[in-house]
Amino acid sequence: MNKEIYILGVGHNTSVYIDLAEACGYEIKGLYHYNGDRTGDIEHGYRVLGSFDDLFSLPSLVGMNLALSQGDNAIRSQLFDKILQKGGRVPSLIHPTAQVSRFAQLGNGVVIHINTVVHPDVIIGDNSVLSYNVSISHSTTIGNHCYIAFGAMIGAYVTIADFAFIGIGANIISGKVDTIGYNAYVGAGALVTHSVEKNTVVAGAPARIIRVKS
Repeated sequence: MNKEIYILGVGHNTSVYIDLAEACGYEIKGLYHYNGDRTGDIEHGYRVLGSFDDLFSLPSLVGMNLALSQGDNAIRSQLFDKILQKGGRVPSLIHPTAQVSRFAQLGNGVVIHINTVVHPDVIIGDNSVLSYNVSISHSTTIGNHCYIAFGAMIGAYVTIADFAFIGIGANIISGKVDTIGYNAYVGAGALVTHSVEKNTVVAGAPARIIRVKS
């Protein structure tokens, strides 16, 4: 198996993904930035090889592993799709300290950070990110291109739809919440006691609707 990898994104998450990729046994071959401003720079010991346009102008990405450090679900989704279209691979990165049940099902390009726990019968879709110290209770489904931030706790039998964002320390209560809708946003520290509709932003304890995205 090819254990060389390139990281897309030069910014506040770069060092986090360097740590994660190295912990997963990968050799980092270089970084790519969204534009050409950082080309040639050294970031945390690794050279910025070029821009995203430089990367995607290559004839093919076949045989290349690429990690996506973007927190924005839409941007990460676009990059994920482009990589696959060019024949590249976005491997799942699961930190050695994470506890993932053998009965969980993970899609492609799933990222699971330090000390996160994924219980049995959880399903996680493609290109979704679970940050540090997250807990996902049994029989919960997380869609594609989701982001679950640091310290969030997701109860059992919850369905989180594609592109949802769950903020730092949010708590989604088992037996109270069936669904977090498509592209919904749950604010940091929210205590969610009811389902959240698609494109809806909620925050607070208990969580209340702040606005609906246009």
